[in-house]
Amino acid sequence: MSDVKSTTDVLVIGGGMAGLAGALALRESGANVTLVERAPEFGEVGAGLQMAPNASRVLKRWGLLEKALEIGVQPKHLVFRDAITGEELTRQTLGGEFEERYGAPYVVIHRSDLHRVLLEGCQAAGVTLVNDVTVQSVETINGRGIAHTVAGVDYEADVVIGADGLKSTLRPLVANDEPVSSAYVAYRGTVPITEETPQADLEDVIVYLGPNCHLVQYPLRKGELLNTVAVFKSPSFERGEEQYGGVDELEAAYKDCVPAVQEALKNLGTAMRWPMYDRDPIQNWVAGRMVLMGDAAHPMLQYLAQGACQALEDAAVLQDVCEGTVFTDDGANPEAWDAAMREFNSLRAERTARVQRTARVWGESWHVSGLARTLRNLLFKSRADGNFQYNDWLYGQDNDGVPARSTARSLASAQVV
Repeated sequence: MSDVKSTTDVLVIGGGMAGLAGALALRESGANVTLVERAPEFGEVGAGLQMAPNASRVLKRWGLLEKALEIGVQPKHLVFRDAITGEELTRQTLGGEFEERYGAPYVVIHRSDLHRVLLEGCQAAGVTLVNDVTVQSVETINGRGIAHTVAGVDYEADVVIGADGLKSTLRPLVANDEPVSSAYVAYRGTVPITEETPQADLEDVIVYLGPNCHLVQYPLRKGELLNTVAVFKSPSFERGEEQYGGVDELEAAYKDCVPAVQEALKNLGTAMRWPMYDRDPIQNWVAGRMVLMGDAAHPMLQYLAQGACQALEDAAVLQDVCEGTVFTDDGANPEAWDAAMREFNSLRAERTARVQRTARVWGESWHVSGLARTLRNLLFKSRADGNFQYNDWLYGQDNDGVPARSTARSLASAQVV
């Protein structure tokens, strides 16, 4: 027999970016929120991430943007170059008109720093945070979500948010699928910026595009660290090996690149590499009183730098559809959860599917060779700085699936009726 450990309005499973964002959003709406995380401590691995305006707008909503800016960097430009010749292909100025157009800045930040900002936001808001909890399954009984743990303890809630990542334990409730291998892997590294560090480009996000490889560099922590990511097609990963003992594949992938790229490889940590997966988009994220969000719902390749950004969008939409329906001035209305989850799913599934699919195509265009590379470079060079036609669908304030709160309330209310 299981013991009921906790009864709450909302149970969030997973303490990564998506889980913390979802917990904070619903706590801001007035929910009693408990978040459980399997790790003994909260934390985030990895290096830097790019937070585009569609994500920084959400932090701004919650009053957390200034904290992110205190520890992050606002790069001046996003610059693409050919990794074989070094020539500049296109650039986007990220301040001025760009920031005004999208209502928030472009920020690069260490993953652990953004995670800490969200964690501290949850703590300040009164989210109950519990570590060392591994959820095995979730079922819906009598209109409530019941999460069963390996310790034999149940958590009961009006709704369960599954935010347990790429290899989600809860996704099989809505889809019979597996992560999709991209055949590409990433090595990452952050090193201190010193007087010996080449001073060029230390205020920008630089992307070098090469055949079957690319390299990204940008500063972190107010310009104290240099973040480097090298991504390339890996023969060993294609054979099914997630980790690989040597660096010969890494060196071979970049052997024809300009010296600036080869020199940057020295900044990488090679003890661990990140195999790159996503999943095919799915339309339904809801099973009873459980709904997925973040990578559990829509894991994507990193070419658009939107993984964490889309998780923050998820949280903002979830907040919008619950305020005025599930949580009203007259108190909570648990019966409204079913409609709110359907509306959240409807608002987000098409948007995130487009980002997932576009990330795949974008990655393919980065890694071409021969004639395709020549045509890619001509296309990139035909774009002038300040041309927003390729950005608006992703960063635009009317296109990110985060409707005005009054609109979200109306949509969700219509579902209730």
